[in-house]
Amino acid sequence: MKYVVHDIVGKKTLPYRLELLPVIPAFHRRARQRKDFSRGQLVYYGPQPLYYGIGEVKRVVGPYVAVDFRGTGEFGIHEDVFERQYLIPIPQSKLTLL
Repeated sequence: MKYVVHDIVGKKTLPYRLELLPVIPAFHRRARQRKDFSRGQLVYYGPQPLYYGIGEVKRVVGPYVAVDFRGTGEFGIHEDVFERQYLIPIPQSKLTLL
């Protein structure tokens, strides 16, 4: 995956269409539902999908989930750890569109 940096605005073009993912704040009912994450599952950061991009669950330890984003978002983050309410599984219906 290559990023294109626009000289005019200084923003990079992301490899996925992250704008198709719904924004879901951590305090929202949908984010607070019990979610069981498994290794290899694709997820995104609910409050701001563009920030981190699409990530793969690497491991789950208690209430925390380690995710590898591979720099797919605006911030270029590769790995981070989140509480479950901040992560949203990517719906099957959206996978082919991204």
